[in-house]
Amino acid sequence: MRATLNLPDPLIKDLLRVTGEKKKTKAISLAIEDYIRRRRKEKLLSLSGKINFDLDWREMEELELKGMKERENLRKPHRHKRMD
Repeated sequence: MRATLNLPDPLIKDLLRVTGEKKKTKAISLAIEDYIRRRRKEKLLSLSGKINFDLDWREMEELELKGMKERENLRKPHRHKRMD
C-alpha cells in the first residue's frame, strides 16, 4: 500500500541506523512490525493472573473420546427390524 508520510528526517535517519537497512520502506516496515509484535506481547502479558485455567487433561481426553464415539454412531447406518 502506498502512503505519503511526513516524518522528521532525524527520526528516519536514526531508524535507518538502528535497523541497518538502506531503504526507508524496509526500515519503516520493520519498525511497524516490531511495534505490533511488542504491543501484542504486552497485551498478552497484561492478562497474566486474570485468566484461570483449570485443565484436567484426562477429563478432556475422556470428553473427546466420548464425542468421537457419538459422532461414529451418527454415521453408522441404522438397521430397521423386520416386522412380519
